[in-house]
Amino acid sequence: MAETVTLGRTEVRVPRLGLGVMIWGEATGAQRFMPAKSSYGGTHAADEQAAFDASLAAEINFFDTAAMYSAGGSERRLGELAEGKAVVIATKFPPTPFGRAQDLPAALESSLGNLRRSSVDLYQHHFPSRRVEIPALLELMADAVEAGKIKAVGVSNYSAAQMRTAYEALAKRGIPLASNQVQYSLLHRQPETNGVLDACRELGITLIAYQPLASGALTGKYLDGSRPFGIRRFREPFRGSKFQALRPVVTLLRLIGDRYGKSSGQVALRWLLEQENVVPIPGAKNADQVRHNAGALSFTLTPDEVRYLNEATQGWRT
Repeated sequence: MAETVTLGRTEVRVPRLGLGVMIWGEATGAQRFMPAKSSYGGTHAADEQAAFDASLAAEINFFDTAAMYSAGGSERRLGELAEGKAVVIATKFPPTPFGRAQDLPAALESSLGNLRRSSVDLYQHHFPSRRVEIPALLELMADAVEAGKIKAVGVSNYSAAQMRTAYEALAKRGIPLASNQVQYSLLHRQPETNGVLDACRELGITLIAYQPLASGALTGKYLDGSRPFGIRRFREPFRGSKFQALRPVVTLLRLIGDRYGKSSGQVALRWLLEQENVVPIPGAKNADQVRHNAGALSFTLTPDEVRYLNEATQGWRT
């Protein structure tokens, strides 16, 4: 049986590793050119089915999506695959960057329809916005919890201060804040320095780590002359001084991995798993990638190995 943890102080339990399905589903119109699609490419229905099946076989039944991904296409595809299955689904509001707090009830109903469910396990505010007053939004989320349509409330991309505001707003209704989903990896360690990780630990909030493999950089597959797909190739750490600094990090990951028969990417995921109350959600386009990621659950790092990795990536903490 795979190890599970609760999301914050809620009753929703998830495995230590989840699966992000941002690029699943069919995108139409302008959504075909969304950043995720142009960075990672699309997926095929057969590969999505195989990835979903491989995930369940590995006892990874926690899937993260959002209303904004492919204009609901990701939600709809996950809903098709997960219908009748014992899975934990997280999605996010709003469906467009222009959403306001008062749009939440209708958006939630749309997401539930896409997912073919009467309730969602974790409903998250996708990103803070001047258009959305956090206390007002959390009041509507609390209403949905009391109506049985949301089991746990989360946020995403919130600062430590914004997270505290959300936590306090929900506490007035007797509801815990379950999670804050932020970018976190060996090459993006800002949660350690901006107060988010400390606040999560203080308040009992799970940190859900997206891009835990730094858009694939930590797998090492782009150090042999290969180039990442789409617009990723023009971003750090795939160019400039950051790309040069990547090589010694991957070399260390490979050296540690050799001790366990694991890849550099699996060691990078394991570094996150060694931290209490952190749940990484790497994406996967096919079953092989799912099985690779799941391999991070089958070994542990020593304290010295964790320290070596921390020291090797100090430059990515700021």
